[in-house]
Amino acid sequence: MTFGMDPGLLADIVGAVHFLFVLFVVLGLAAVLVGWAAGWGWTRNIWFRLGHLAAIAFVVVQSWMGQMCPLTIWENDLRHLARQEGVGTSFIETWLNRLLYYQGPTWVFTTVYTVFGALVLVTVLAYPPRRGN
Repeated sequence: MTFGMDPGLLADIVGAVHFLFVLFVVLGLAAVLVGWAAGWGWTRNIWFRLGHLAAIAFVVVQSWMGQMCPLTIWENDLRHLARQEGVGTSFIETWLNRLLYYQGPTWVFTTVYTVFGALVLVTVLAYPPRRGN
């Protein structure tokens, strides 16, 4: 359902949200590690930390279950719909695909996600979040 909007544009929006999600997961851990070393109080914020843990946990569980990311599915469906209407590949689609989607065996991604998720969990346990930060 596109709500009367251009499906190519909607696909670009979903792709941008997907990219921001990936940035949150990857840069969130980097920020926590740097913040831990630098003594930044905000990196102990419970909502930030639990949101970050939940985000990577979702990715890990989904990967273990052999499921595709719902954002990927939604974006692909919108791109397919956009092509039916004759809309070509957009600039945003081209760059999002280059940045987000890599080719490789599924087990490699599952392993990377699991190790990354374990690292996030270790940081939550070793540098626990606190209320009021």
